[in-house]
Amino acid sequence: MFVEMDLQSEVPLYAQLVDSLIEGIASGALKPGDPLPSVRGLAADLGINLHTVNKAYTLLKQEGFLQVHRKQGVVVNPGGMPGITSAFDDKLTRQLKVLAAESAVRGMSAEAFADRCKEVFRTAVEGGGRLS
Repeated sequence: MFVEMDLQSEVPLYAQLVDSLIEGIASGALKPGDPLPSVRGLAADLGINLHTVNKAYTLLKQEGFLQVHRKQGVVVNPGGMPGITSAFDDKLTRQLKVLAAESAVRGMSAEAFADRCKEVFRTAVEGGGRLS
């Protein structure tokens, strides 16, 4: 499994791991029912604290992306992904509002902002190259 962590980033490691796993699911690299490494195993592979991995797995389980089984371990939710909730819609709106405001301040047009959003969405879903 390919997970990218930036130890110098201001983004907490657990949040980076959550984002990386969601990106893997969105791109199809991780499919429903796919097993994930154990908490200890992934922590050792990434060279991070096992509590960091546990926190990421717990958050993803609470959101419905993962299931934890005593015998099978952690798997991508075989029953499908969570739908769009009001909490997610609020989060999306909050984050886009800040990015839209900064884009406008920097001189980006609404059309260019919308085009960039579409490009980022398409790249995330297709799992194509890295975003620049």
